[in-house]
Amino acid sequence: MLTISSLDATDIAILKLLQIDASLTHKEISFQLRKSVATVHERTRRLKEQGYIKAVVAILDRKKIDRSLIAFSQVLLNDHSAETLGSFEREVSKYPEVMECFQMTGAFDFILRIATSDMDAYHDFYRHKLAILPYIKTVESFFVLSQTKSDTAYPL
Repeated sequence: MLTISSLDATDIAILKLLQIDASLTHKEISFQLRKSVATVHERTRRLKEQGYIKAVVAILDRKKIDRSLIAFSQVLLNDHSAETLGSFEREVSKYPEVMECFQMTGAFDFILRIATSDMDAYHDFYRHKLAILPYIKTVESFFVLSQTKSDTAYPL
């Protein structure tokens, strides 16, 4: 398995720059790193092929796209069979409101990060999508009042 220790300083520098601004061109990266464009292009291609770079995306302002309400919902299932866990994961993955789904240790089985326009939209999501799943025992939701930090870049 490839790990961060498999990378050299140039690879790590490319990853750091792309985490800050994925729109940087190979030319811009090569200028900053004092490497050739061909080197940066080849290394970036290899980093993608090896799975270090999973996707190149734009991070949108959720308020400007009418997704102002963020909820973290903890979900406890009726049972923990592989079939039930898989069914839950497949179902919630279909819902556009669910931004992230994590299986957890502790008192709850999953934590979902849900983005909706407002409390009415969350209520509709909860009643007509989440709560109707047959294997859910309990859902406990927490609503974000403010956001102090939101990083997408991992320290390397």
